Amino acid sequence: MIEQNLTILMVVVPLMCAPITAMLNRAYIGWLITLLVTTSCFVMSIILLLGLSDGTVIHYELGGWAPPWGIEYRLDSVNGLVALIVSGIGMLTSIYAKRSVEVEIESHQIPLFYTAFQLCFLGLLGICLTGDIFNLFVFLEISSLASYALIALGNNRKALTASFHYLVLGTLGATFFLIGIGLAYAATGTLNMADLSSGLVAASDIRLVHTAFAFIIVGMALKAAIYPLHLWLPNAYSYAPSVVSIFLCATATKVAIYVIIRCLFNVFSIDYVLSTLLPEVLVVVGAVAILYGSVRAIGQNGMRKMLAYSSVAQIGYMVMGIGFFSRSGLTASLLHLFNHALMKAALFMAAGLFIYRVNTATYENLKGMGKEMPWTFAAMLIAAMSLIGVPGTVGFVSKWQLLQAAIEQQQWAMLVIIIIGSLLAIIYMWKLIEVLYFQQQSKIRIQDVQSGSERFSHSPLSMTAALWILSGMCIYFGIFTDFSMQTAHSAVDLLFAGHRGQG
Repeated sequence: MIEQNLTILMVVVPLMCAPITAMLNRAYIGWLITLLVTTSCFVMSIILLLGLSDGTVIHYELGGWAPPWGIEYRLDSVNGLVALIVSGIGMLTSIYAKRSVEVEIESHQIPLFYTAFQLCFLGLLGICLTGDIFNLFVFLEISSLASYALIALGNNRKALTASFHYLVLGTLGATFFLIGIGLAYAATGTLNMADLSSGLVAASDIRLVHTAFAFIIVGMALKAAIYPLHLWLPNAYSYAPSVVSIFLCATATKVAIYVIIRCLFNVFSIDYVLSTLLPEVLVVVGAVAILYGSVRAIGQNGMRKMLAYSSVAQIGYMVMGIGFFSRSGLTASLLHLFNHALMKAALFMAAGLFIYRVNTATYENLKGMGKEMPWTFAAMLIAAMSLIGVPGTVGFVSKWQLLQAAIEQQQWAMLVIIIIGSLLAIIYMWKLIEVLYFQQQSKIRIQDVQSGSERFSHSPLSMTAALWILSGMCIYFGIFTDFSMQTAHSAVDLLFAGHRGQG
């Protein structure tokens, strides 16, 4: 009973606190409420996930209405892991946010920023927890609308263009997803995902179901920034406020990937998906994304744009693992979903610290800053090694698992591409390291700076601490893999339950 109540509280707490934050209209209070909301949700997600490791599934019926008539919240080890990522990153981002937001967002907009942040946080958690596919769409729109507002708050004028671009493409993706839901409802007469699955199995030969499947997958692929539907991502991550880039890069696309996994394995049957060309398409798309994203990252001259294109490549690893449609491949995808959230959030935090100190993240103005900011540089180096996949880091764990999955499937070309992707990651991360540490510091051009400001000589403790917590996790979960591996295996067992076709 306690676990059931915690499931709904993870959505109710931010839902109640967001309007309170807006009404109080105080920057410090807004930050404090956000920190309390994200921390409480993180604690609840840990308690829930610990109780799900044995395969337990928690059900909560809203208003006492039993599904499929009522909305059901359903929590298992699959969405429990994603909810942990969202809430954990949300908490660390909140710790990081106070000082960063003060210098990147105008003071009168800060309370509304925290309101939008809580709404985005609420939407992403709701997507994870709901067992009703239309309710999932509602939460998707809440998180998306809040994201558009958050990105537009960037102090670069290009942030407005990036936000509008994301709004157009995001709306297109949401529309596709909604059309798919409508067609699935027309074929089955239900919106509860468990009930929908049973109905779709019986109606799997109907053309209406094929169309619904295509619309749902394409819509969520756009939200997940899967190549070639990634065009909104580079500018959105590059021109948004640092706090927004950190949170979205580690959560938004991961939640969309989770929805795709849930739809492929639990809404539509595995046998149905295997009867289509989608698995082969996902493998090829993942491979192209790895190469394309890595090559584009090498060609960038700014840290955040480079990290954004790197995210396109890293999403490719997850998509490839899903496309293998094997236990080892899906385990690799879930592991990389968790691990990438840690290392990419750490890298964007490092970028945010450089922006805090020198008001820019372009390579030209970052020359020699690694020596000026040794603690930030050291933490960034750990995250960079994780992104490459150096043994002893989280990146190695998931990439090694993906390599094993490719070998099991005898996908030798994919094996080579995974290795090439890691080699290309060495190039674009080394390019950044060379600029930060080995190039001679040039005269830094800083604009709009108050005279006598200490901002450019000291890194805030809260921002540095959040960065080091994530960098420490990149090492800890790279060495002690019991938690992440056991959770991933438990999730894969649930997803493949009742299917014997894949080993």
